[in-house]
Amino acid sequence: MARVVVDVMLKPEILDPQGQAVLGALARLGHSDITSVRQGKRFELELDAAPDAATLEEVASTLLANTVIEDYSIRVEES
Repeated sequence: MARVVVDVMLKPEILDPQGQAVLGALARLGHSDITSVRQGKRFELELDAAPDAATLEEVASTLLANTVIEDYSIRVEES
């Protein structure tokens, strides 16, 4: 069995209003040393078979991420 983790983040050039809101809240709480926050999504997929790289790319790029505004990374964690 394998576990696949797909992390999805907004591309650097895309505004991140949720990250900006968190950054503002951190500053109000006294954490002014934090200068940037970006929010993202994490997907964990459990597979019964060995993961196929092409299939994982297809799933990530067509379903999990909006590749116009988001980047993604895929990593396989063997269990």
